[in-house]
Amino acid sequence: MKRYILLVFFVGVFFAGCKEKTASVDVKRFGSVTGLKPDKLDYYKKLHANAWPSVLKKIKECNIRNYSIYLQKIGDAYYLFSYFEYAGSDFDADMKKMADDPDTQKWWKETDPCQQPLPETAAKKQIWTNMEEVFHTD
Repeated sequence: MKRYILLVFFVGVFFAGCKEKTASVDVKRFGSVTGLKPDKLDYYKKLHANAWPSVLKKIKECNIRNYSIYLQKIGDAYYLFSYFEYAGSDFDADMKKMADDPDTQKWWKETDPCQQPLPETAAKKQIWTNMEEVFHTD
């Protein structure tokens, strides 16, 4: 009987500790677009099918979640659409942390040459063009 009571006690403590924390987090959503060079299409897909674990870890450490990249061909051109949610408190610091990461820098040396920035973004020496959110619903 004592074993049973102890088992119930420990199971209760375990499940009590597994409750999800529901702290209020101000989540910001980001959508971006860039072109994709047609001759790099297969390589880009291959890279992302086997994304580097250290890069994925850094993304999470920098408070990015629900990150997706979509591909669409329009006419003869390919475009990538990126979406992610930021759940941290200092976006600029987290983006600097990511940019300073050696593995992420190596990853970008593989992915950046595949992408074809829109002209106004290329003029700023950037790759992805931020998009305006015009609608959202949960």
